[in-house]
Amino acid sequence: MALHFDSEEYANRLQRLTSRMREEKLDAMLLFAQESMYWLTGYDTFGYFFFQTLVVKADGSMVLLTRSADLRQARHTSNIEKIEVWIDRVNADPTMDLKNLLSDLDLLGCRIGVEYDTHGLTGRNARLLDNQLQSFGEIVDASTLVSRLRLIKSPAEIAYVERAAALSDDALDAALPLIAAGADEAAILAALQNAVLAGGGDYAANEFVIGSGADALLCRSKSGRRRLDATDQLTIEWSGVSARYHAPMMRTALIGEPSSRHRELYSACREAMQAMEMVLRPGHTFGTVFETFARIVDERGLARHRLNTCGYSVGARFAPSWMDPQMFLMGNPQEIEPNMSLFLHTIVLDSESATAMTLGQTYLTTTDTPKALSRYGLDFIAV
Repeated sequence: MALHFDSEEYANRLQRLTSRMREEKLDAMLLFAQESMYWLTGYDTFGYFFFQTLVVKADGSMVLLTRSADLRQARHTSNIEKIEVWIDRVNADPTMDLKNLLSDLDLLGCRIGVEYDTHGLTGRNARLLDNQLQSFGEIVDASTLVSRLRLIKSPAEIAYVERAAALSDDALDAALPLIAAGADEAAILAALQNAVLAGGGDYAANEFVIGSGADALLCRSKSGRRRLDATDQLTIEWSGVSARYHAPMMRTALIGEPSSRHRELYSACREAMQAMEMVLRPGHTFGTVFETFARIVDERGLARHRLNTCGYSVGARFAPSWMDPQMFLMGNPQEIEPNMSLFLHTIVLDSESATAMTLGQTYLTTTDTPKALSRYGLDFIAV
């Protein structure tokens, strides 16, 4: 087996999960989120977009139902001892195989939690699942149960987060010398990605974002590259990745003489980041962090240029997104606790003047002041 953590770590995670299941009076959980399976057992694949589920009973026993293509993957990368395979065929309904498996596990009539809110369970498969299990037992939406457990990182997980953060810095080291008038976005993007892979890291759970000129106002990746003008703006968002753990960063760099609007937006972004750092500690909530961001940006008259979030939890994630479900947005009651790895960003995009400014980095929370995981700080990048 190729496991990233020792058996004691996995045993502790299973104990935490089954304890929470008993609190929720769940006899079993159907895990469909790949990050949940990875966290609990080490199981590492991209085959999750087909139907597969890890059945976890309250007594701690587990069975994986998957396809033949992932059988060896599960044996090699996880500590799962019992694996069942459903057969690929025309008009296959693997939820029927699942119902039979649940029956064999004596779960008929039981209370079963399901991870619905994940890209590991398509809408079609969810409908098939509900159809099969509607009279089988009491089916409960338990989408957030494991993701909330994953919010708090163990010392072993923190080591991977910190390694990911070092790779993020290495990537910026590689990209910065290339950012200049006439530079090709493709070369900058290649340098970012190469630094992570050459440093022993993994592919990120979503594509790196790069855009210059008008594209600097986009905070999603898109196809197509251009060369930087003598006066230009370049927004990049990337992440180092170690054992699937992420530590994203985000920056807007200016080529040529920065405009007064760029400096104005940068000032707002930096002030907001520093204010958010002050409340990124126990005693506050994710909602408090967002309200701090919004207040500062709005007071500067930039309300219509900001986003409605300012970051999210990060950790071990799989495509199509490195974002964990817990986000910094209005009214989120999630409390900040020590040993959370959290990505804070300030994104201000003025479409009227086509001016972009972003700042973002990953933090580790403590009992008091959060620890920024980048050696770069929040300085203005102008070349």
